[in-house]
Amino acid sequence: ILTHPDYIDGNPDLIKPKKLLNPVKASKSHQELHRELLMNHKRGLGMESKPELQRVLEHRRRNQLIRQKKEEEEAKKLQSPFEKELLKRHQRLDQLEKEQEKQEDHAPEFIKVKENLRRT
Repeated sequence: ILTHPDYIDGNPDLIKPKKLLNPVKASKSHQELHRELLMNHKRGLGMESKPELQRVLEHRRRNQLIRQKKEEEEAKKLQSPFEKELLKRHQRLDQLEKEQEKQEDHAPEFIKVKENLRRT
């Protein structure tokens, strides 16, 4: 059972309600975007083509990555012989530490406990 609204009676004294506007559709940016989409559809431009903003952002990202790679290569080229030697030694120390960890993993548990007791 539904009740009928009072304003249908045709009473001229009553104020008839108006349909509310959707604030999103009423916004200027939404109208412009909709107009642009309609124009692209009429021209036959599909959604495969990217919007200008997205193309610009991708271009900037690509340029930034290229610039970053160039800077890294230049930094590698500008390393002094001293820095190169330090890097080699650091790598050798890392390898030695990894080998020691592997040997410790294969050692029996009582040897590990004994070493821990010595340290304390």
